[in-house]
Amino acid sequence: MSAPLLANENWPRPALSALRAAGLDIQAVAERMPGASDAEVLRHAAAQGRWVLTFDRDYGELVFARSVPPPPAIVYLRQGAYAPDWPARVVLDLLLRVDWVSGHLVVVDGRSVRRRALPLAA
Repeated sequence: MSAPLLANENWPRPALSALRAAGLDIQAVAERMPGASDAEVLRHAAAQGRWVLTFDRDYGELVFARSVPPPPAIVYLRQGAYAPDWPARVVLDLLLRVDWVSGHLVVVDGRSVRRRALPLAA
């Protein structure tokens, strides 16, 4: 099982290419809507049923504190230095657990994976 994805502008090009090479349905903000605000990215992802892939922690605040309607899932990678293929490997691993990820903000760093249920969309 897979999920359609939306890579935020900060998503590294090698990881985007690796996910596309794996045959995943992935859009890139940098290609489709460059310069879009984080709220616009969330609205686009929600309307299209896409998971947001990001290194930007602002998405959690927008969804939980400012009530911006969430997409099906947000995958937030919190990592300093990383190997070029690391983001793609993380997403490919998470796609093996779609039901566990769906409906959550998933925070991944070098030591742990945490998740928090997203608020229900109105």
